[in-house]
Amino acid sequence: MAAVSHVTIRKRVAFLFLVISVIMMGLIGRLLYLQFYKSVWLSENAIDQRIREIPVEAKRGIIYDRNGRELAVSVSTESVYAIPAEIRNPEETAAKLAAILALDENNLKNKLKKRQAFTWIKRKIEPEIGHQVQLLNLPGIGLTQENRRYYPYDNLAAHVLGFNGIDSQGLDGVEMTFDSYLKGRSGSIVIEYDARGQEIPNASHRFVPPVEGHNVYLTLDLVIQQIVERELDRVMKETQAKAVTIIAIDPRDGAILALANRPDYNPNKFSEFSPKLWRNIAISNAYEPGSTFKILTTSAVMAEHIIKADEKFFDPGEVEVQGRNIHCWKHGGHGSQTFTEVVQNSCNVGFVTVGLRLGRESFYRYIDAFGLGQRTNVDLPGEAKGITIDRAKATPINIATMSIGQSIAVTPIQLVTAAAAVANDGKLLRPQIVREVKDKSGQLIRGFQTDVVRQVLDPSIAKQVKEILESVVSQGTGRNAYIEGFKIAGKTGTAQKVGAGGYLPDKYVASFMGFAPADNPQVAMLVVIDEPVGLYYGGQIAAPVFGAVMKDVLQYLKINPQVATNAATGTEQAHVLVPSVINLRVPEAMKELEQVGLIPRIEESGDRIADQIPKPGSRIPSGGGVLLYTMTPRYSSGEVTVPDVTGRTLREAADALAEIGLAIKPVGTGQAIKQDPLAGSKVVSGTTIAIYFE
Repeated sequence: MAAVSHVTIRKRVAFLFLVISVIMMGLIGRLLYLQFYKSVWLSENAIDQRIREIPVEAKRGIIYDRNGRELAVSVSTESVYAIPAEIRNPEETAAKLAAILALDENNLKNKLKKRQAFTWIKRKIEPEIGHQVQLLNLPGIGLTQENRRYYPYDNLAAHVLGFNGIDSQGLDGVEMTFDSYLKGRSGSIVIEYDARGQEIPNASHRFVPPVEGHNVYLTLDLVIQQIVERELDRVMKETQAKAVTIIAIDPRDGAILALANRPDYNPNKFSEFSPKLWRNIAISNAYEPGSTFKILTTSAVMAEHIIKADEKFFDPGEVEVQGRNIHCWKHGGHGSQTFTEVVQNSCNVGFVTVGLRLGRESFYRYIDAFGLGQRTNVDLPGEAKGITIDRAKATPINIATMSIGQSIAVTPIQLVTAAAAVANDGKLLRPQIVREVKDKSGQLIRGFQTDVVRQVLDPSIAKQVKEILESVVSQGTGRNAYIEGFKIAGKTGTAQKVGAGGYLPDKYVASFMGFAPADNPQVAMLVVIDEPVGLYYGGQIAAPVFGAVMKDVLQYLKINPQVATNAATGTEQAHVLVPSVINLRVPEAMKELEQVGLIPRIEESGDRIADQIPKPGSRIPSGGGVLLYTMTPRYSSGEVTVPDVTGRTLREAADALAEIGLAIKPVGTGQAIKQDPLAGSKVVSGTTIAIYFE
């Protein structure tokens, strides 16, 4: 019986040891699993429970204009964060925060219940909201300082500056392309907590300071940008255009002095605007340039000695190329004229003729040399390449139409860069928007030098082209860009827009490309007006904008006027005031201009004057030409131009309006002080004009 008991005990002991061995093996296995496979996870969780790391955002660098005036700065703001492990009542906390921060309560409650060491609740809030959160004194909820981007001039230069996202990352414009310089490096505050979530006294807290971003100095001039944007607003209001772009560049070094588009947006509130308005059409949209492209055609044929400035042409009004008739914009043509007059008159037939003489290979060589069909590599995002017909597929009709600025699409930045190459004696420069990058102590981090891409023209050829373009403003279609006391070179452009089914009726792009002073260019400028309502000729609506902007820019830059002199005698030329001949019959208009010493030039074949260049009230040298546009189907049948009757009596105003078929609605008595519609407006014959007398 004792032996049986002994055996039983031994079995029981063996079983116990077996069980203990299995348990020990399980514990050892579990220990190995935790030590080797879960150690990283456990360490991270331990750190999450013990360490709280609160991010400290770096202050973003300032963006300045070329003269050190602030265009984009960072201002302090507060952000709300949560440490879920410290929150005692997620439901109550979520309810209180949601009411103040205008957040969804259920989503916030779920966020507060997550097992994580740190989470953002709402970032970059208004100061008064932050104060309300602070007064709640909620466990696990805190405030930290961040920076919010602020653009002190609101919409000014929006398409150049761009904007930032919630994490202060650049999302567009210079903010995006120079983000690596501007953003700096974030820091943090590290605090240790015990198992109950309370801060450990005398623990080794650590502060990692943020590193501020570098400051970026643009080539833009704030004053010139303001002048440009002032005119853009005026043009948009007066022409009701779909879009308008102006780019001003220093042709000597490629520095962009101003770049603006309308419509635009406010980068302080960019999310409230359609993303379509963020698009920088000055560099991202390609369009058929029309006659402004003739600057490049002129340069190419002059450089290849295809033509001389005084060589004669005859323009019958159209030219046939591969069975297609290309018409000159002037009905009946310009007749006999020199090549200089071809450029002055923007004669399509003349340009088609010289373009075909130039030939496909030479034409494309200059297209490539001027950088068309290629990005200019300006430091702004979203630049387009433009559109050119494949060289191998180009036919004579393609060369003919490209010679007059059709069948080729360029971006505004491409065109102004190419024209600037003519202005600066033939050097194509890369356009630059950033002048230098400095750190907060003023130490230079990166500088930008003039970047010469290639020599496109011989300086002697560029000089000849400049002289021809100067005559376009002094004697040709660009007269509305004339500025008294200065030599201005330029070229008008009027291009009909193309759609899927061909050219679109009543949809045009009016433009003017020029530079000043013509013999020593310091500013080159392009004005593009897309789909204006009513008048659409570049010489009538784009050239005056160029003149208004350039006049103020030259004055601001303190460029002294050049006294116009008579080439034959060397004496100063007398200037005369251009009278208004709008609405007069052709013989009467010619007589009035000749009486003050001006030479009238009639365009179209109507019997009454619809418009004139230069505009009434301009001052030009005696003996200068005045382009007179007569009323034809181009000026909407039945439309007349409202005359200026301010200063006249009721009888005089009524007679002036009745003479061209307009009725009068008098308000008050005395002399006319105001009228509606304004003088120069186009209205249907028979319209009643309200005249206010005092």
